[in-house]
Amino acid sequence: MTVLAAGSTAVAPEAVRALGVIVLASLAAGALVAPRTRARAVCVLAALALTPLLLVVEIWRTPQLSFARERPLVALGAGALAAVAVCVPLAVLFARRPWVMTLCAVAALPFRVPVEAGGETANLLVPLYLVIASGGLAWAVPRLREGGPAPRAPRLLEQFLAASIVLYAVQSAYSADLDKAIEQTVFFYAPFALLFVVMRDLNWSPRRLHAVLRVLVALALLFVAVGFWEYATRRLLLNPKVIASNQYEQYFRVNSLFFDPNIYGRFLAVVMIFLAAVLLWSRRPRLVAAAVVALAVLWGGLVLTLSQSSFAGLLCGLLLLGALRFSWRAVVPALGALAVAALLVVLVFPGVVRLDLGNAARLDDATSGRYVLIRGGLELAKERPLLGWGAGSFAAEYDRHAAAGTPPVVSASHTIPVTVAAEQGLLGLLVYVALLIVALRQLLHGAAGDPYRAAVAAAFAAIVVHTWAYASFLEDPLTWALLAVGTALARPRRPDGTPATRTVAQSRDARTRSPATPSASTGAR
Repeated sequence: MTVLAAGSTAVAPEAVRALGVIVLASLAAGALVAPRTRARAVCVLAALALTPLLLVVEIWRTPQLSFARERPLVALGAGALAAVAVCVPLAVLFARRPWVMTLCAVAALPFRVPVEAGGETANLLVPLYLVIASGGLAWAVPRLREGGPAPRAPRLLEQFLAASIVLYAVQSAYSADLDKAIEQTVFFYAPFALLFVVMRDLNWSPRRLHAVLRVLVALALLFVAVGFWEYATRRLLLNPKVIASNQYEQYFRVNSLFFDPNIYGRFLAVVMIFLAAVLLWSRRPRLVAAAVVALAVLWGGLVLTLSQSSFAGLLCGLLLLGALRFSWRAVVPALGALAVAALLVVLVFPGVVRLDLGNAARLDDATSGRYVLIRGGLELAKERPLLGWGAGSFAAEYDRHAAAGTPPVVSASHTIPVTVAAEQGLLGLLVYVALLIVALRQLLHGAAGDPYRAAVAAAFAAIVVHTWAYASFLEDPLTWALLAVGTALARPRRPDGTPATRTVAQSRDARTRSPATPSASTGAR
């Protein structure tokens, strides 16, 4: 998705725009890891103010803002009034009922609204942005006061998330496609970091988790119903490219209310993993029967997407879920049998999957164009191995280095590690790998005895596998939401099941306290 067209002229010079991206990324990182409550709140509020400002600077010269250029004060006042009218009442509601914000965020996760920007139609998560802005206000304003809630001590996960955002922003300074880097930071990294902050600090009880699951299942069934209608009528509601592709292929792919069949398939795979967790842990017959019916319906919807990456992610998530429920010894034989079967199909019946390991053109056809993209991305990474070509530059550099006659790339390699290696070099790749290791370690540690944590860990693993065959890792709000919920559930809990909050102040006090000092002295302060 390209939101900011290359042909549009920004009102600010390159250096100022790059500096704005770095400042915004630093504010988002500060909201994640700043040591004091007030500092985090200030970072949240500043990020909420800077994000629309950066966007307006980028699209100032586009036709959509012609009225604002003619009457800037009127436009500024109208925009501020609209923001106050929508966000402030929602913020008040979310401050009084935090779980209303959570349900609204979950319900808004999949919905994208077509918006004209830079001469192109962009599909943006506008409902989710409104929820994030209102939730950020509800979270930050009480923490500006003295005696506000103490911040939770940041873990390695938050530190690597912050490092990923800041490094990406810094590497936009030498990118050939600064517009893309700004788009990624403004529309994805910064707002989703704020979403993580708000969702991480909630106390996720089983009752509230069940409510979230009911919302997700209801949404998934709605989307599948739309997908069934599309398949029956052979009409798609969104994405002209998929519509055109269906006219020339023997198969018909559906995307429901999503712009992309693969993102639609990813959402269904995550919900199916949650329902599989219900089957594995629940002992209530009626609940199990309902989960089986829902899984059957969702499986039908997933099949119609023809999303191979979604099938791979679902399989990985189910295997991990089975290992956490039973043991690795019960899963490894099944995994080995699947690997042997796949190898036999590739070697003995390559025509079934259209694979010819000695023919690059056949490999590219079998992988829907990914083979050539991956090979081109690896060649780019070899030319600049340490720092890469700059954040968001994959498409521009791939097209510039491609041989004559090579079809232009859309946005990325459809394989996140390759995109990271080409754009950010070895440095970015190391941060990416470290983030995966830390995230999986935190989500999996102690998850075997907890169905909720097991489901979150399996869903996150499914998304990671999906990104290796498609795209959108930190650009997907589902990634941040799962990490936030997993972080909250990983906190130590009291015998009654409520979280035992460990704040930064408590962590610092524990380091300075003498071993001989009785714990009661803490309460006497």
